[in-house]
Amino acid sequence: MGLLVDGRWQDKWYDTDSHEGAFERSAAQFRNWISNDPDAEFKPESGRYHLYVSYACPWAHRTLIFRKLKGLEDHISVSAVHPLMLENGWEFSSQGFGDNPSESLQDPLYQHNYLYQLYLQANPKYSGRVTVPVLWDKQRKTIVSNESADIIRMFNSAFNELTGNQIDFYPDELAEPIDSINERVYDRINNGVYKCGFATKAPAYQRAYRELFDELDKVEGILAQQPFLAGDQITEADWRLFTTLIRFDAVYYSHFKTNRQRLIDYPNLWDYVRQLYQVPGIAETVLMDHIKNHYYSSHTMINPTGIVPEGPELDFNQPHSRGSVLGA
Repeated sequence: MGLLVDGRWQDKWYDTDSHEGAFERSAAQFRNWISNDPDAEFKPESGRYHLYVSYACPWAHRTLIFRKLKGLEDHISVSAVHPLMLENGWEFSSQGFGDNPSESLQDPLYQHNYLYQLYLQANPKYSGRVTVPVLWDKQRKTIVSNESADIIRMFNSAFNELTGNQIDFYPDELAEPIDSINERVYDRINNGVYKCGFATKAPAYQRAYRELFDELDKVEGILAQQPFLAGDQITEADWRLFTTLIRFDAVYYSHFKTNRQRLIDYPNLWDYVRQLYQVPGIAETVLMDHIKNHYYSSHTMINPTGIVPEGPELDFNQPHSRGSVLGA
């Protein structure tokens, strides 16, 4: 865990003292855009871009899902860091991990040892957190974006002419409700679990805890009335929520102290997360060994022993009652 300050790495935990014990997430700094505009610096070209991810990270998980759903595997290469993140931040490794010991977790482009070296390659004086995902331009040798919300929007539409894939997870007619849902879900659920887990004072934790479960209760109610968050059609709002829900019982419930109830205690949310998990191609983006080992072993100030729990046993392939995503 750490950050870069004027191009120099520092092993430093988040500064919660300045915010009365509350965790505040830093904004992404690389916010370029891939576009077909004639004057665009970054154009949607096959083989030009590489996606760096962690299978453990819910933000990076979004981009893996959209790369899969939009048929971009042959056009945008991908590699993953090791799930353990300690004094050097995200690291590359010559060894595989867990259920996929033969899989390389090395940097295939530059053979860097640490992800922060890639950030310095883009900006030698960079100051800020070193996060995944990173969408890298192999042609210009720089970071296009390290903001997952932007990357999935680019994946959703920028490469459509190249792939012929016209599935739209952010249709114009639903943009307003999707944006409204995203804002609440991001603040209270996606980031809300981190605000619970990384809080260092009880009032900050308690406030985040209440907001988290208030919002989960609202989403449970929405899903009792309609198939998906924005109505009858699956959208990016559903996939943005999914990557938090899939981690909830295995990690956040215990490790981040979000233990009012488990996901499986919500009838609609539990059915819904299984529905999304069973969409073709999605299960292969969920590596629970990476997820659990990252959180329980990396956050030593929360779990000093580094012991990874054996449970819980979760069957995401259990039949659900919500119908077909594609047919909804």
